[in-house]
Amino acid sequence: MEINVVEQIKRFQDFIDSNYYNSLLENARKGSKSLLIDFSELSKYDPDLATELLDAPEETIKAIEKAIEQFDVDGLSNFKIRFHNLPKSQNIMIRDIRSKHINRLFFIEGVIRRKSDVRPQVTSARFECPVCGNIMNVLQLEGTFREPTRCGCGRKGKFVMLDKELVDAQGIVVEEAHENLEGGEQPKRINVLLTDDLVSPLSEKRTSPGSKVEVVGIVKEVPIISRSGAKSTKLDLIVDANHIKPVEGTFYEVEITEEEEKEILEIANDPKGYEKLVDSIAPSIYGYEKIKEALLLQLMGGVRKVRMDKIVSRGDMHILLVGDPGSGKSALLKRITQIAPKGRYVSGKGISGAGITAAVVRDEFLSGWALEAGAMVLSSDGLVCVDELDKMGSEDRAAMHEALENQTVSISKANIQATLIARTTVLAAANPKFGRFDPYGIIAEQIDLPPTLINRFDLIFPIKDLPEETRDEKMAKHILTLHQTPDMQEPEIPTEILKKYIAYARQRVNPKLTDGALEEIKDFYLKMRKSGGSEAGIKAIPISARQLEALVRLSEASARSRLDDRVTRKDAKKAIELLDYCLMQVGFDKETGKIDIDRIATGIAATQRSHIMVLKDIIGELEAKLGKAIPIDDVVAEAKNRGLDEDKVEEALERLKRSGDVFEPRRGFLSRI
Repeated sequence: MEINVVEQIKRFQDFIDSNYYNSLLENARKGSKSLLIDFSELSKYDPDLATELLDAPEETIKAIEKAIEQFDVDGLSNFKIRFHNLPKSQNIMIRDIRSKHINRLFFIEGVIRRKSDVRPQVTSARFECPVCGNIMNVLQLEGTFREPTRCGCGRKGKFVMLDKELVDAQGIVVEEAHENLEGGEQPKRINVLLTDDLVSPLSEKRTSPGSKVEVVGIVKEVPIISRSGAKSTKLDLIVDANHIKPVEGTFYEVEITEEEEKEILEIANDPKGYEKLVDSIAPSIYGYEKIKEALLLQLMGGVRKVRMDKIVSRGDMHILLVGDPGSGKSALLKRITQIAPKGRYVSGKGISGAGITAAVVRDEFLSGWALEAGAMVLSSDGLVCVDELDKMGSEDRAAMHEALENQTVSISKANIQATLIARTTVLAAANPKFGRFDPYGIIAEQIDLPPTLINRFDLIFPIKDLPEETRDEKMAKHILTLHQTPDMQEPEIPTEILKKYIAYARQRVNPKLTDGALEEIKDFYLKMRKSGGSEAGIKAIPISARQLEALVRLSEASARSRLDDRVTRKDAKKAIELLDYCLMQVGFDKETGKIDIDRIATGIAATQRSHIMVLKDIIGELEAKLGKAIPIDDVVAEAKNRGLDEDKVEEALERLKRSGDVFEPRRGFLSRI
């Protein structure tokens, strides 16, 4: 049923008068140029108007704006009306938009992939005829600027433009969220045009790439202009946004009801609450208690601190799992992406440096260059799981260095210099160098990753798959029972509540170190540093300041998991236990019986480094006696006198040759370069 415009305007006036008059006055007083209306209230008040709004949104919204102008209040010209809370029937997937949907009101959900700059756009222009003085108003609704073709007095062309109305416009590209896709579908994208107050600086923050949004808007067609300048018969689709709002994304945006809060506090007060949380992390995977505990602490996260001199200490912990094939690493990663909001899962060969940090792409929408965020930036305040880290190219891995430590991604390409924020927690998994761990070899040498990257992980867990009868029997039973009754292994705490628990801890709890915890961590650090011992002048470095920060983060996360504002000695002990477990596994040097962080941090153990220093001294002394060419046998003999084994000498010489310090001018002789 068509309602004539005058009637429409009157009905809208009544509706706003009875429901939104106070909000309207408040917005006008603040200088805001828009009013947000709940669609459900309009449909209750007048179902005909609501139907009219969905079927012919442009004319109806103009009628509402006219109705508002007739109120006797200052500052109501050019007032915009925004709608939210549309019925579910108006929700449409981007892939399902067809020509029948054009010029109707819908809402779509998706993730913002790209965002262009804000530019002014002409909405209407006034022209004067130089002959008769007639003034014509031309609306600029299409992509090209239109001038009037003729005047009433018969004149054609060459009119004088008096003035034009401009609005701010910005284009964003919205892509379907991955949760709504099935099978091998590629997520579809659509351009969305934001105008006026939708591009105010406040809403700018809400529409950064990676945010999940709900866009209410009118589907419109845009002519495609071919290269020759003619219009193509094909049309492009665009959503002219009426309202845009972010849908919950990070832990900090999850809403928690009062009943859920009661449940959360019950878990926190339960003496076995912590064990229950750990068990609920990945109930379908057998064993790995230490790793599950570390993953719970990783989800809780430490506290991010910004100091007076603007130096930031990150609160996010990064964990690396290095293990034999088939040990359930990928299953753990997949499970964690389901618990964490904004969780993303990426895998080895399918990652490029641009895909994980950010790429610069040509922007067809408003021409020029635009930034497209990669996985680390898109899941800022979330979590990224990187599987098959060892299969990534070395250049692409190098792109992660800055994001892991400083939590930013700097881009300097084309004419874009930008630093994007990537406050992301990283959980990575990799295989050992030869596919499987050699149980008798040194673990640190079997991790095939650059030391600079490994050094940025707070905890490194080697997962060895060694046959052991009782454990194998339990594991086989666990896996087979799961296949027999898939739903048997219900987590003690349902996933939804676990998610809310972690969100609650992150939002409300910011624990501070107590003196007791501080003492505990300091004592452990100093004890470890002392235990390095001296061997041939070089001390093994058992632990570095990076591990000290990791201890603080782990202790804070442990306090968070109990919803406690104070980090106690107990939390510090838990953190020390985890770190000690990792160091014993990865950094233990069998020769000296001590922990040596250099094995991981630089790839050369301190004992080897001291052998190299001794050899360099020997070569220097012999060169002074014998001249440039030094027989290798003399070097070995001299090294033996100083207590070095022959294999150690050969290994050290090999390293010196590889690093380009010495070379063999002829067989059996050495020379320094």
